Amino acid sequence: MENYNKYLKQPSRNLRNQMTEAEQRLWQRLKRKQILGMQFYRQKPLLNFIVDFYCPTAKLIIECDGSQHYTADGLGADQIRDHALSQLGLCVLRFDNRQILLETDLVCQIIAMHISQILDQSNLP
Repeated sequence: MENYNKYLKQPSRNLRNQMTEAEQRLWQRLKRKQILGMQFYRQKPLLNFIVDFYCPTAKLIIECDGSQHYTADGLGADQIRDHALSQLGLCVLRFDNRQILLETDLVCQIIAMHISQILDQSNLP
């Protein structure tokens, strides 16, 4: 399932060392299985992309979107990316960086609700 471009391995490591403030804040809440016992990975290569956070058990990707994602080019690229990832059976949740910084608890609640729905539908433990 972990299809990825091997040339993204080093860039993904670099991104882990250069996380945005919003990514750092959310990572503090996702790491060590803090949300429903689910394991998340950060800056994970999948296909030809590097996703911000990935939970393989729930087949969930979480993206932290900065201002570049709200331009015409950014929206188009995100749509193509989300479609390609959905072809693998993955679901993408997107949050604005500002929302992550100002409403971290709410963002985590939304993530937990989404994971609960996925687990209920797939009958996973």
